[in-house]
Amino acid sequence: MAMDAIDYDIFGDDMQYVEIELDPGEAAIGEAGMMMYMQDGIDMDTVFGDGSAAQSGVLGKLVGAGKRLLTGESLFTTVYLNQAEGKRRVAFSAPYPGKIIPVDLSQIGGTLICQKDAFLCAAKGVSLGIAFQRRLGAGFFGGEGFILQRLEGDGMVFFHAGGTIAEKTLAPGESLRVDTGCVAALQPSVDFDVQYVGKLRSALFGGEGLFFARLTGPGRVWLQTLPLSRLANRIIAAAPSAGGKQVGEGSALGGFGGVLGGDKR
Repeated sequence: MAMDAIDYDIFGDDMQYVEIELDPGEAAIGEAGMMMYMQDGIDMDTVFGDGSAAQSGVLGKLVGAGKRLLTGESLFTTVYLNQAEGKRRVAFSAPYPGKIIPVDLSQIGGTLICQKDAFLCAAKGVSLGIAFQRRLGAGFFGGEGFILQRLEGDGMVFFHAGGTIAEKTLAPGESLRVDTGCVAALQPSVDFDVQYVGKLRSALFGGEGLFFARLTGPGRVWLQTLPLSRLANRIIAAAPSAGGKQVGEGSALGGFGGVLGGDKR
C-alpha cells in the first residue's frame, strides 16, 4: 500500500503543533488524544491498531494492537480522511514542551526507532510497531527499557521530543556517549548499548547516573535536551505537597501574597 503524500507546516517554538494539508482522498493517522483541530470535510474514524496494510484482517489487527499496548500506547489509532472536494487541514499538538520532528521515512531507509510515547502523527499507511532492545544491558539501563517504537513505511512521520533537538550523523564506527534519557530516536543501523561511567565517585555524585548510552554508527540519531522524566522529576520536587517551597515569583509580598490570593496551604 503506497503512503499518502502530505504537505505540512510546523508552528510555534516550545509548544509546537503541526498542521497537515490533505488533498481529496488523502488521509493521516494520529495518536489518540493529539488532534488539535480539523476543518470541515475531514472524516475522523477510530481504528483498531494503526490501519496500515500490514495490519489487515482480524489477526493482523490484533497483533498490531498488541504491539501498541506493549509500548504503552492506546489500542486504537485515529484516521483523518479528507472527503471534501478541495484541500483540508488537520492539526496535531505536542503534549509537553519540546519540538516536533518531521522525518521522511523514504529518505532514511524506511524505518525509524524512537522512544515510547514519541509518535505524534503520520501519513496514512505508515506502520506502527515495536522494537526490542537486543542487549540485556541496554534494556535494563538504557532509559527506555526493552521496548521502543518502530515506525515503518515510505511516508512522512512526525514524532515529539522534549526541549531542543540535536541531530547527529554518525560515521561507521563513530561512537557517542549520551545520557540514557536523552536518546529520542535513531536509525536501526545505529548500535545502541550502555556503558558504565567508569568511576564510582562519578556514578554516585556526578548526577548523571551509573550508565551512559553508547551510540555507534553508521546512522542518524536525534537527541533531546529535556526528557519527560527529568521534567516530571523537577515538577514533583518543586510541588509544595512533595516538600517543595513556594517562592512567590513576581510578588513583593512573596508567600504571604499567596495567602491573600486564596492559597491557604
